[in-house]
Amino acid sequence: MTAEARVAERSREPIWGSARRLVVVSNRVAALGHRKPDSGGLAVAIHSALSQSGGMWFGWSGEVTETPASSPKVRSEGRISVAALDLSPADLSAYYVGFSNRALWPIFHFRSSLVEFSRENLDGYLRVNGIFARALAPLLREEDLVWVHDYHLIPLGQELRRLGRLQPIGFFLHTPFPPAELFRVLPNHLDLARALCAYDLVGFQTASDLHAFRDYLLRCARAEDLGKGALSAFGRVVRGGVFPIGIDVATVATQAAEADDSRHMRRLRQSLRERALMIGVDRLDYSKGLLARFEAYGHLLEAHRETHDRIVFMQIAPPSRSEVPEYCAIRKSLEAAAGNINGRYAEFDWTPLRYLNKGFNHRVLTGFFRASRIGLVTPLRDGMNLVAKEYVASQDPADPGVLLLSSFAGAAHELGEAVLVNPYDTEDMAEAMRLGLEMPLGERRERWSAMMRVLAKNDIAAWRDGFLDALAATAENRG
Repeated sequence: MTAEARVAERSREPIWGSARRLVVVSNRVAALGHRKPDSGGLAVAIHSALSQSGGMWFGWSGEVTETPASSPKVRSEGRISVAALDLSPADLSAYYVGFSNRALWPIFHFRSSLVEFSRENLDGYLRVNGIFARALAPLLREEDLVWVHDYHLIPLGQELRRLGRLQPIGFFLHTPFPPAELFRVLPNHLDLARALCAYDLVGFQTASDLHAFRDYLLRCARAEDLGKGALSAFGRVVRGGVFPIGIDVATVATQAAEADDSRHMRRLRQSLRERALMIGVDRLDYSKGLLARFEAYGHLLEAHRETHDRIVFMQIAPPSRSEVPEYCAIRKSLEAAAGNINGRYAEFDWTPLRYLNKGFNHRVLTGFFRASRIGLVTPLRDGMNLVAKEYVASQDPADPGVLLLSSFAGAAHELGEAVLVNPYDTEDMAEAMRLGLEMPLGERRERWSAMMRVLAKNDIAAWRDGFLDALAATAENRG
């Protein structure tokens, strides 16, 4: 049975959608036009969820102005109503660059040494969440389900409650959730936990993340375990659950097959000249483990000279958050490492590492995935990582590639048939690369088939419907 048939076989009659509108809130609203976003796991996932159900998407417009309006700009794009706010430079700096990405992001990715906490940035973070809440509240209907996404907007539910909004409000964290002792590094950890408990449902990518959240509340907030996933804390009942985010399997598979004969793919194959392609596609971020990946590749070339002129590693890493100093530093380190590898091992007709600081259309990327013998997804820590899932879905069933996956990515909880690696072990990753090059076709097919069964079962619609059914059920359990 094909992936499409397995997806269609499941019931598509979710409980939540019978009489409720879906309102999705995220840090930024993608500029959709009449097409799906090209990149960004959260943007792609939200658009897929809303396009199937309809509803409203609320968030930052991506525009910065000195005097932003207090009311959002509202437009209709098919079944999706988009409401977007501009931000001032000062608010963006404190809320997004400062607190979200210099305090919350590193702590949620287990990098406490990179945390930069300031009261000024925290004030900006709380201020923008308040601005969002006051702009969103008048747009809400009593029967709406409100689904808030990710670490930028932890206080938003609490702000909506203060404004008297009583409808079910759920929160989904796309990043990992740190252990209690690590979370407590943040001076305002208790306030953040209280804000999370303003939601009716808090969703996580993995059971490990849910356990860390529950452990914090039980040990540090004197919560009471009510059973069936519910906790009483800060005077409210909050439920936690595991909802691993998925992809639109059939669409990705179709895109990859159609891209196989595109101009980009013809150029790529011509440049490879029958060499095996190994690919990595990641935002330029210290959590992605790119420097460790380059070191492992260098070790492979040093320890296994027989791989010379047989393999090309292409790393696509579009820059992100360039205002954050740590991101500038990682870019410089990667440029130096790439130059070192090519300077040491390249020949006049073979460049072992292609390092590209640019993005590509999503359709083109699926074609690149399909052409690659090895897909490298080796973050030091990641909530899920949809690149891993898209790599698998893009493969040719007759000749699939091999996924090398960090055991510290949320996707490893589902894709156990990938070659799991420890990104902190250079020799282990290098050996996994060699294994991927040598893996026989029969084993590659078996591993791929097992992973595709998981992807088809836990696709984007299952993620959406699972979370929203659980959120709708919280309304019945109140009281």
